[in-house]
Amino acid sequence: MESTSAPRGNGGASTRITNAASTLFSDNQSLIAEIRRAIMVIRAIAVDLEKANQSEKVKELEDAVLELLATSDDCTYYSSAIQNVGNGYQPGDQPTDFKKLLEDEVAKIRVPSIPQNHPLFRQFKEAIWNVHHAGQPMPGEEQEDIVMTSTQINLLNITCPLTGKPVIELENPVRSMDCKHIYDKNAIMHYMDKSSSKCPVAGCPKRLAAARLVCDPLLRVEIDEMRSRNDETARPSIVEDFTELDEE
Repeated sequence: MESTSAPRGNGGASTRITNAASTLFSDNQSLIAEIRRAIMVIRAIAVDLEKANQSEKVKELEDAVLELLATSDDCTYYSSAIQNVGNGYQPGDQPTDFKKLLEDEVAKIRVPSIPQNHPLFRQFKEAIWNVHHAGQPMPGEEQEDIVMTSTQINLLNITCPLTGKPVIELENPVRSMDCKHIYDKNAIMHYMDKSSSKCPVAGCPKRLAAARLVCDPLLRVEIDEMRSRNDETARPSIVEDFTELDEE
């Protein structure tokens, strides 16, 4: 984004920047969602390749997932930076260097991360491992670590606080842009009309606004990821029948 000057005292400039930032943020969120979908597809392909004992190709896909996760992290930081700049921008007397403004904002919010430690990469590795070693701890990990990591999800709540229905079963899920809680759209709108604008999740202090309850690009992807994880953990395992041995 190139530097540009803003007219003094022009509130319209602030509004235009906010609107532009909102558009860029939405576009970036859509890109992140596509990256997440790609990772889910790659994971499914890698599982099939592992079943065919094509380890070299699985390793290539593993490297691709790491690259995608690094890109996704970059997009996430820039999305947040764009949103922060858009929300806080005020025209000044001097031309605004938006490139530097964004870079400074990214530097403030970026946290050093290792793609190999990303929950999605852990899920990728676990799916591959389970092809031939289902139920066994991955190398270097205790069983408790596997249980904890396997249940990691990106959704803040897994059931709608109003209907009690699992989020993965909601036909019209929406997420608050402020507190990030997820609700059934019809239920939360009815709740706000008849009851209160306070988030119905116990202990959440946020107030809700209809315009800020959205099905953002990542929500559907995260719900699909959670559904996929549930499907994997629900697959029945083979249990040996020892009743004949007991009878002997």
